[in-house]
Amino acid sequence: MLVIIKKYNIFIISFIFLCGLLTTFAQNDTDTFRMKLALGLHNPIDDGENDGYYSKRFNFPTVDFGFQYLFSRTTGAKLDFGFNRAVSATTSSIFKLNYSRINMQIVYDFTNFLDIFPKNLYGQVHFGPGISFTKPLANDSDNTYTFLNILIGTEISYTITKRFALICDLSFAKSMVGKDKYSNEVDGYSFKGDLIYTTFGFTVALSGCQYCK
Repeated sequence: MLVIIKKYNIFIISFIFLCGLLTTFAQNDTDTFRMKLALGLHNPIDDGENDGYYSKRFNFPTVDFGFQYLFSRTTGAKLDFGFNRAVSATTSSIFKLNYSRINMQIVYDFTNFLDIFPKNLYGQVHFGPGISFTKPLANDSDNTYTFLNILIGTEISYTITKRFALICDLSFAKSMVGKDKYSNEVDGYSFKGDLIYTTFGFTVALSGCQYCK
């Protein structure tokens, strides 16, 4: 995870600086700029070509960390990082897999559009491109992939206070990779497929003026 952050530190720092600058013009709105942290489960969806290799249906952990900035009450953008660890099923050849990603997404709050949520409950959809990094462990650790993904998901949040909310997210990361680089028979296990995950966590407001009247 640290390697990913270092590799894209210029992009990350620029995004945070931009959001920080914009929040100086919207200090009365605690929903403008938020940090997210969540844990959950995931399932790597293989393309069917990894004969003899398949993961457990539910794998832990999934870690999701990011920042969100709303340009209006309904639309915004977020930058988030995900880390996932998968292991082989009991009847599969043994393997472990690290799947990491970074995504820049558009956010749309559909709470008022549907008008079905009770008080303090909100809904968002998010969609955007990103980069995925997969790395098997142990003997197959050289079989790495770096590829584009398209992520789409839905997040439901429940507001506890103006600054703190609980969240539940269900997302799907579609792999945009090309041809195989490795052969199972020769190179062992590798992964370049899709990923579905769900997480539970919280968001904390980083904007808003604590001493504003």
